[in-house]
Amino acid sequence: MKLVRTKADLRTLRRSWIFKGERVAVVPTMGALHAGHLSLVEAAKKGADRVIVTIFVNPKQFNNPGDLDQYPRTEDTDAAKLAPYGVDALYVPTPDQIYPDGFATNVSVSGVSEVLEGAHRPGHFDGVATVVSKLFLQSRADVAYFGEKDFQQLQVVRRLSQDLDIETEVVGCPTVREPDGLAMSSRNVHLGSEARAVAPTMYRAMLAAGTAIQGGTPVDHALEDARAAILTAGFDQVEYIDLRTSQGLKPAGDLSQPARLLAAAMLDGVRLIDNIAV
Repeated sequence: MKLVRTKADLRTLRRSWIFKGERVAVVPTMGALHAGHLSLVEAAKKGADRVIVTIFVNPKQFNNPGDLDQYPRTEDTDAAKLAPYGVDALYVPTPDQIYPDGFATNVSVSGVSEVLEGAHRPGHFDGVATVVSKLFLQSRADVAYFGEKDFQQLQVVRRLSQDLDIETEVVGCPTVREPDGLAMSSRNVHLGSEARAVAPTMYRAMLAAGTAIQGGTPVDHALEDARAAILTAGFDQVEYIDLRTSQGLKPAGDLSQPARLLAAAMLDGVRLIDNIAV
């Protein structure tokens, strides 16, 4: 695995692969890798000849400076985790490689980015869209792999890639969960032991809501029951729990279209998000 820190070196490497006619995949991450990230790497290895994993803690997608400061930086550990997977390049750009002096461009995706996470984290998806656009163009990857755990992010990335005619296919991969159902996330390390025991309750409440909706319970009633169950279990706040269409994330009052149940809640000072197909 070659460690690359500049876009010039990345492009040189990429050109050698293009010359050989090889298919290139990119897996964008912010580091602090866990089994969910590694499942994306496995998928990329199956779907391409060459795999680039990127690590860049993107300041533009943090609307809370404290979250940015606390985000774990574990490059050496991450590299060790990737070593067995046969990754071809680990791209860890310095900030000036992404946002050089005078950088003045912002990529904004309207519609799908404005609800749910977008409403609660102003500017977050502008930061995501901007950095992903940069990484797609710097890597010139044929395909990119993202986890469905951040389902709204996946929709935003698909929209920008289509709208900007970026020739990078965007592939979503299933959420990877702990044995008790908690969606794997870099944030989980901040949960205390008691909070960690409570955390899977959100997933269980979502499953119960999905089953109820499929059984004919009105959507608003099922969502209110799920909200109550999450709070009763010990969560501090439920920011949202909502049923949306899988395409476009429009409000879904029934299951006439494929739907997704999405939720975000605060527990012990940690913000957890999750989603399931319904």
